[in-house]
Amino acid sequence: MALAFAVPEVAENLNGWGPAADSVPSQLEHVPYAPFSKSDRVGRASDWTGQAFKYNSGRFDRNNTGGNAVFNFFHNEDEDSFHLVDTRPPPRPKYGARRFQQRFQRRDRDEGRRDGGRDSGAGADRERQRRERLQQQKRGQWNAYWQDKNAPRNVYNSSVDIRPEWSVLEQIPLTSLSKLSYDVGEPEDITTCGTLDYYDKGCDRVTPKTERVLERFENRQFYKVTTTDDPVIRRLLLESEDVGTVFATDAILSTLMCAPRSVYSWDIVAQRVGNKLFFDKRDSSFDLLTVYETAQEPIPEDKESINSMHSLSQEATFINQNFSQQVLQKEGKKYEFKEPNPFASETEEVAPVAYRYRKWKLDEETTLVARCELHSVAEVKGQEILLTVNSLNEFDSKITGVDWRQKIENQRGAVLATELKNNANKLAKWTAQAILAGAEQMKLGYVSRVHPKDHYNHVLLTVQGYKPKEFAAQINLSVNNMWGILKTVVDICMKLDEGKYLLVKDPNKPIIRLYSVPTDAFENDYAEEPLPEDEQAPPPPETEEQTEQTEEKDADLEI
Repeated sequence: MALAFAVPEVAENLNGWGPAADSVPSQLEHVPYAPFSKSDRVGRASDWTGQAFKYNSGRFDRNNTGGNAVFNFFHNEDEDSFHLVDTRPPPRPKYGARRFQQRFQRRDRDEGRRDGGRDSGAGADRERQRRERLQQQKRGQWNAYWQDKNAPRNVYNSSVDIRPEWSVLEQIPLTSLSKLSYDVGEPEDITTCGTLDYYDKGCDRVTPKTERVLERFENRQFYKVTTTDDPVIRRLLLESEDVGTVFATDAILSTLMCAPRSVYSWDIVAQRVGNKLFFDKRDSSFDLLTVYETAQEPIPEDKESINSMHSLSQEATFINQNFSQQVLQKEGKKYEFKEPNPFASETEEVAPVAYRYRKWKLDEETTLVARCELHSVAEVKGQEILLTVNSLNEFDSKITGVDWRQKIENQRGAVLATELKNNANKLAKWTAQAILAGAEQMKLGYVSRVHPKDHYNHVLLTVQGYKPKEFAAQINLSVNNMWGILKTVVDICMKLDEGKYLLVKDPNKPIIRLYSVPTDAFENDYAEEPLPEDEQAPPPPETEEQTEQTEEKDADLEI
């Protein structure tokens, strides 16, 4: 018998979607229903995960109004009275003071066993105390690194007041100079002037136990004449205009060649006269030696302190001059050069020094002429060699971290490494000057204060000799990079019109700026009153490339 099929009643809703409100069967009246319109985006037919998609604000949930929350299941009948009991012990930290302490205790116990049980007594106690001090010092250094990482940096002053009327023509990032390289041939001597005294070899045998008091030579004159005031260079130009194209001194050239290592501000005057280029120093402060320039902790600029930046520079300069005279033989033969000292007078006592006027051919159109300085001569295996003499000075072992009197005899390498870290620019400039002058050896003296609070009296602890090119390789100073930097600066300046310009190292950024200055700038009738900081011309804004290079340089210094 066939069953009859009853067609259910279908409600028609002419005003919207779904069944009308009055046509819902009685058994479905309490079933939740989420209404939606034609504009809603339906991403799925049903959502079985509930809250699993609450963080997914993708394209499906962009217009979600929360209407589906009525379908969520809630069952709180027995949940509130149930608690999970975890009997496992809490996890031990992987790192911490207690774990480190236990590890050090186990290590000390194991070391005592390896020593055959000899872990007691005064010697073992001293050894344990020494290890504890070393560990504490390492932890302190690490903490200090993170504390000082975000500390405000010391702000230095510019070596010259930037005038509002000066215009910036060029900006040279120092980071780009470190990758340059240029090969220059052997120099040619034009003329030599001056007289040298022979080196006292007894100074090489000085030790901290046999230290010598540093003498003062206050009556001797030390001439540091700039390029355009040199009578020999003027005479060479009068004799032949083709003698050279670029003129400078070894001190100016070494400053440019070692510019990437410099931290303090400096400035050099560049003058274009015809097809010639002259590099000059602006004032006598250019010849002051820097102290602790490249150290991580800068020297404060407190002018009243004997350990301020300016006081230490003056002290180091006087020590260097006195040391260069003390290591000479008091009486004996002298080494005469072709011409007399061009700066000496008959009424003054002049420090014995020699000048070599040399020229290098940079390219087919550019020839460099420089005055180079020599300080002494010595006899080695029957031959006479030329020397440059300079001195490093210790002012306070608590600041430098190395006591020369205790370390310099047995750990001279550690002392030199500390000086290379703290005075990298000064040592590089001395090495560059020795290479330019053609010296066969450079003498470095180690001079210390008699007492850390006495900056007038000093003693000589020892003297060490180095070959300039070997020492340059030891301190990572590339000769080709030196010439590449100089060639770049010369090419920039040779493209300028006739006039006066100023190269200024920024005091707080690794940038050299080239300013165009008036022709009467830095003369006797030129106003040199310092301007207030709010009236000084601000530096030009940096480009994105220069900003990235500055940040890379700062990151390297932090590391």
